[in-house]
Amino acid sequence: MNKSTAASVPNVRRGKPKGRKGGLRRRAGPTRRTAASYRRADGRRSRRNRFAETVPAEIVLPEGPAARGYEEGYRDGVYAGGEGLLEAHLPPDLLIPNLTLDEVLAAGVEALRPRAIPLLSTAAVYEEAERMLKEKQPYALVRLGDGELLTMAQDTVLPSDEVRRQGYFLAYAGVDAPDLRARDELAASMRLASLVGVPQSRQPFFQPLLFAIWNAYGIRPETLRLTSSTINYSLHEQGYLHRLMQDRRVLVIGNVARELAQALASQGVSIAGAVSPVRGMNDLHRVVEEAASYDFDLALVSAGIAAVPICVHLVGRTGKAAIDFGHMANRIAGVGPSGRRG
Repeated sequence: MNKSTAASVPNVRRGKPKGRKGGLRRRAGPTRRTAASYRRADGRRSRRNRFAETVPAEIVLPEGPAARGYEEGYRDGVYAGGEGLLEAHLPPDLLIPNLTLDEVLAAGVEALRPRAIPLLSTAAVYEEAERMLKEKQPYALVRLGDGELLTMAQDTVLPSDEVRRQGYFLAYAGVDAPDLRARDELAASMRLASLVGVPQSRQPFFQPLLFAIWNAYGIRPETLRLTSSTINYSLHEQGYLHRLMQDRRVLVIGNVARELAQALASQGVSIAGAVSPVRGMNDLHRVVEEAASYDFDLALVSAGIAAVPICVHLVGRTGKAAIDFGHMANRIAGVGPSGRRG
């Protein structure tokens, strides 16, 4: 593994999160939003905070020296990660009155616009998908979150044992790390996809890891066509998904495929079939083989990490369109977790 690449991924603090047994004790009372829920609504949440939206407002801190130590550590961490960085870049012979970190960040981002790569908007993605469906052209829309990125990071950006520790949820998402075959399959599928949804969260295992992976694989991001990784949600929320499905045969794939099929059928959608279950990345080729036997126009694939290669292989096999649908399937079907994936 390239050490310089690994060094570009921020370290993640280990240990019990505050508020659990052995940490701070919470007192019952009104709730407030967590730090995770203040992230941009269209960025993927970290797995650890994915389904926790609120915590009690009052937190009982230790008393005496322990409380002071906690407060000092928190204050020092906020300074080091913000004002301290700004201080290091301010010219020593100038004073800028009333300067705020937000102001500097906004000005800096604006100055960096020439380096930016545009992400397709929800409306643009709809128009593109609609055109491809009308013209009966192959179209694979996939999305990358922390699960996909950690899988691709195995022994390229991070040691496999580190991925296994940090990616404790990967088995749920369909990968038993270490799995270098899954890593290579995902990397190849990312290159072949028609459109790739990327995270907008700056949490360590989202954008920073994405950029490190692109560097490790020698991928120039400008060669990829990109949108937000939560495009599955915005297509539905803005009414475009129903328009894509209208008067088309829809194939649903994933562990909640049957429930999703029933829910969509009740809304007047023509269901071509349902492929279920999907048993992770090792089930990839069986699922594609079964799915390819159906006569469909559009496939909605909700199969964890395996959804990425399933979409790409199915489109390559059939010349149809497939969308990595994620937990949007759960939301529509009313089954299990339906939060935005990272």
